[in-house]
Amino acid sequence: MGVSFKILGQTLVVSPTGELDHHNASALREKIDKETTRENIKNIVFDFSDVSFMDSSGIGLIIGRYKLITALGGVTAVCHMGDALKRIFDISGLKKIIRSYKDIDDALGQIQQ
Repeated sequence: MGVSFKILGQTLVVSPTGELDHHNASALREKIDKETTRENIKNIVFDFSDVSFMDSSGIGLIIGRYKLITALGGVTAVCHMGDALKRIFDISGLKKIIRSYKDIDDALGQIQQ
């Protein structure tokens, strides 16, 4: 799994690639937390356009970042979700707490107001 970060104001855009599973969730969590602390981030947008699979470890990673960002008074959002990820978000209940947007521009427009 690879990941790229983009910082736009106080928003961290996280763009993972490949599979978000138990093999790489811990390493990704550490990278996100390091970036969040180092750059004084308030919001996170996960861009899932290049994620092919996610298991419960990925769900845990997202919930953990949601709790961290919520404690900072920020917003956690996702975008570019394929049908499989939409089903995971629906079944797991993430859909009820994490905002979902069509693309990064849409997410940024809503959370940076």
